[in-house]
Amino acid sequence: MWDKLARLARRYEEITEEMADPAVLSQQDRYQALAREHAELAEKVALYEEYRSLEAELEQCRLLLAENPDEETREWLEAEERRCRARMEELTGELRRLLMPRDPRDQRDVLLEIRAGAGGDEAALFAADLLRMYLRYAERNHWRAEIISLNETDRGGIREVIVEISGPNAYSRLKFESGVHRVQRVPVTESAGRIHTSTATVAVLSQVEDVEVEIRPEDVQIDTYRASGPGGQHVNKTESAIRLTHLPTGIVVTCQDEKSQHKNRERAFRVLRARIYDRLQAERAAETAAARRTQVGTGDRSERIRTYNFPQGRVTDHRVGLTVHRLEEVLDGDLDELIDVVASSAAAEQMALG
Repeated sequence: MWDKLARLARRYEEITEEMADPAVLSQQDRYQALAREHAELAEKVALYEEYRSLEAELEQCRLLLAENPDEETREWLEAEERRCRARMEELTGELRRLLMPRDPRDQRDVLLEIRAGAGGDEAALFAADLLRMYLRYAERNHWRAEIISLNETDRGGIREVIVEISGPNAYSRLKFESGVHRVQRVPVTESAGRIHTSTATVAVLSQVEDVEVEIRPEDVQIDTYRASGPGGQHVNKTESAIRLTHLPTGIVVTCQDEKSQHKNRERAFRVLRARIYDRLQAERAAETAAARRTQVGTGDRSERIRTYNFPQGRVTDHRVGLTVHRLEEVLDGDLDELIDVVASSAAAEQMALG
């Protein structure tokens, strides 16, 4: 990583000199291309130079400590050492993230799908907790979140929900949430006070354009039916709900939240397109063995990624072995620490492979 950063710093200097050349200033296209590259490198180089400066400070502290200074000076130098090391550790994580190969989907909007897994009613209630958590996280990031499909239970749980989340870096942050989420707690219906374990699955799909996934009309079976809510009560008396079945893949999408059949159809095709694209991406990764061996943050839905333990008030991310004892804050949408650590781990692995 450090060799690469040194090369980028040299390149940054070269571009800076070239942009000051009068001959280049007169070539608008060339100058703009250099300016873009200069801007892309600026943050990486600034952090790298700060790291190098801290290295020099740390070495100076070591030299001064070797001279056996008085107690007051020694305490000050040791405090400076600790400060330098802490900041260098922060910079290492930031630089790893910046050097991580860019996923072309990172700036796209997201379709977030949550489904109740093992655990019956308790799993459905946990899925509802996860929905609230992600809606709060979207709110914290000033993203727009809209529920486009919702299948609830009589007890306030969720069998399945699809949420469209739009905003800067939505996919780059949420893509690490794909996988199996597990909850350990005493259900409200448990009279003996026993702890139950339930699960819910989260799938994060990037929004795709029509041109990226071609769906032939003859490959889609379209069924209409009357939308219904929990308990079987009809939401409306017209056949506004839509079920799409993509025959080549067997992917099924239903949408019934809108009263308009046209809107439900449009939303269902959007979800279908994202699911097909996601499957194609996974197949390509498998064929080329591009997926990392540990599958950190890649959206492997068979993987248990996180446990929410209510009796101990903790959340554990199993991919990186991180445990935080602030369950309530996490469920209120405070996810940045968890996501940052997984993102840094993913960046480090990609760099090791690349």
